[in-house]
Amino acid sequence: MATLLIHRARCIATFDHDDPTRCTEWTDASLFARDGVIEWLGPSAQLPPGLQAADEVIHAQHLLVVPGLVNTHHHMFQSLTRAIPGVQDAELFTWLRGLYPIWQRLTPDMIRVSTQLAMAELLLSGCTTSSDHLYLFPNGARLDDSIEAAQTMGMRFVATRGSMSVGESQGGLPPDALVENEAHILKDSQRLIETWHGPAHGAMLQIALAPCSPFSVSPELMRESAALARSFKGQSVRLHTHLAENDHDLAYSREKFQRTPTQYAQDLGWLGDDVWHAHCVKLDDEGISLFAATRTGVAHCPCSNMRLASGIAPVRRMRNAGVPVGLGVDGSASNDAAHLVNEARQALLLARVGRAMQPPEQRGGKTFFGCDLGPAEMTARDALWLATRGGAQVLGRRDIGALEVGRCADLALFDLDSLAMAGGAVHDPLAALLLCASPSAQHVVVHGRVLVRDGQLTMLDSTQLVAQHNASARALMAGA
Repeated sequence: MATLLIHRARCIATFDHDDPTRCTEWTDASLFARDGVIEWLGPSAQLPPGLQAADEVIHAQHLLVVPGLVNTHHHMFQSLTRAIPGVQDAELFTWLRGLYPIWQRLTPDMIRVSTQLAMAELLLSGCTTSSDHLYLFPNGARLDDSIEAAQTMGMRFVATRGSMSVGESQGGLPPDALVENEAHILKDSQRLIETWHGPAHGAMLQIALAPCSPFSVSPELMRESAALARSFKGQSVRLHTHLAENDHDLAYSREKFQRTPTQYAQDLGWLGDDVWHAHCVKLDDEGISLFAATRTGVAHCPCSNMRLASGIAPVRRMRNAGVPVGLGVDGSASNDAAHLVNEARQALLLARVGRAMQPPEQRGGKTFFGCDLGPAEMTARDALWLATRGGAQVLGRRDIGALEVGRCADLALFDLDSLAMAGGAVHDPLAALLLCASPSAQHVVVHGRVLVRDGQLTMLDSTQLVAQHNASARALMAGA
């Protein structure tokens, strides 16, 4: 069995508690893993003699060690259409209408290379687990294309079988050429679960069912997808979709269904501890209460929400109510990046400015000379908790997201002696990770295997990957 020793780290932050302020943080600490699972961690002076040698040793005197970050929402294929002219300044619906005709030309090879590129970018930011929402399958593309590409990267993966079934002719947003027959969607969803889904502790690959959004699928498909996922009892097959992303999304639900998005989700059986929704920017007090009561999760995507001017999600109110919340980079074409440390930094900053924009009567909390203490809305540790333990909760995983004996050895290690962290890491290494910069990871470990070493991917040539990806991006735009 393979062993790994992280030896004498300057700081190990475990995120081993539901309260970020009570999580253990050790200085001069070590961690030992065997066969992909953490076997021991604690102060280096207490490291048992029998664990002082390992197949792989990382000397970490200048490193911060945190749990591998968890990305709860992405559209990896969209890395091919970053910064497309014509939609750079568009809101959600206009943005989608501008990109649908381009995405119609996607091929299986494009799905594969974009998955690899997106995962490479995530890994270099310290992310070890990612979900992906692939909801269109033109020209013979299948979710299997993304899954097979992910297996070459070594990343822990939640592949969601997305779908669109209501096209423009039926009052939906996507063109008819991009929607699928609902019977085929359900049959393929069952095939994917039976072929690929791993329910066990430490599973590297899981499948979730993810009809795209209220404006692109029917209520019947939502209900039947939920019933199908739940028919696999005890196997942790989860449900995912977009909900309440912006004002247009809200208006569509009210006009088409005479319900708020949360009420609509409740009607369809899409609330529960096996469900997570992306964005939820426009979640109202009733929605927050329903999400909290049912333990329905939220993927908070601050960069995308800012890029598309969708608004500021009420993350603090959600967390205070008990809603599980994690972070998502969302599609690269609505974020133009997939850097999860940066996403956590933006979550911190957006929460603080959002607090200042609230009417005084809605703020509550402490004041100073009658003024609200806005910066306390989210701390650096709060944001990193969302990026680690929070994301694991949203994905229903108890084996990742924290550094504890028995959890998977998924780790991100950052250089505290870097230029960007100078003057910050000496005072508070963990806070410096977000307040000083958004650095790339020095080393990244997934299930005990080093996938990033000294800032470089170990499983492939990143230069060659970028060249292949850019060639696919140019081919996708040919004739646009």
